[in-house]
Amino acid sequence: MTRAAFWGILIPFLGTSLGALCVFFMKKSIHRLFQKALTGFAAGVMTAASVWSLLIPSLEQSAAMGTWSFVPATTGFLGGVLFLLLLDYIIPHLHINSQKAEGPESRLKKTTMLVLAVTLHNIPEGMAVGVVYAGWLAGNTQITAMGALALSIGIAIQNFPEGAVISMPLRAEGMSKPKAFACGVLSGIVEPAGAVLTILAAGFIIPALPYLLSFAAGAMIYVVVEELIPEMSEGEHSNIGTLLFALGFAVMMILDVALG
Repeated sequence: MTRAAFWGILIPFLGTSLGALCVFFMKKSIHRLFQKALTGFAAGVMTAASVWSLLIPSLEQSAAMGTWSFVPATTGFLGGVLFLLLLDYIIPHLHINSQKAEGPESRLKKTTMLVLAVTLHNIPEGMAVGVVYAGWLAGNTQITAMGALALSIGIAIQNFPEGAVISMPLRAEGMSKPKAFACGVLSGIVEPAGAVLTILAAGFIIPALPYLLSFAAGAMIYVVVEELIPEMSEGEHSNIGTLLFALGFAVMMILDVALG
């Protein structure tokens, strides 16, 4: 793995860690309106990343299949959705502002299940960064170093508020600031771990790269539709989440096109 790839897969994790630092400087809770804005922004970034950085490259790499070039992108995309659906069913977790846990019944603490919920939706982000860097390391002409970096930066930008959104509620639940910060950081550690595992897997199955790109896209879209959009839309002032969704989408699109 080159130095550029090493730092590239760490950038999103650094974004989460910096966001978790907010627990030392902010009040015990995040204003609901601000949380809606952050969630909408994250959803926009993830949607744009799924399209521009993952699905479009997947389709381009399958162009030689002619009429059937949609097969890898479609198969991988649906596989990614089903994979996250499976994780949702087998891992107990609790979303922010929700009183009812999802997944199998568990005696885990509420704070533990909050961290698991964020960790779950960090998995596809790690996979996305890993598969894009795997394509670049393999010499894939459709994926450039700057394009891979754009994805890392985009996910890091949306991870910053994510780190705050997990550490601040934990602090509000009575957890100490250092422990809440540590939990916020740990929720993001799955991203570089997932990226490294994806790079290693892609190294053995380079022909499957179009499937892996769209698989990561499907997993990310599942998180957006199942978790982020409902969170940003519920209650009053849902237009704030919608506007920030558009802004997040635009920022990620600009990064991908300008740097890619």
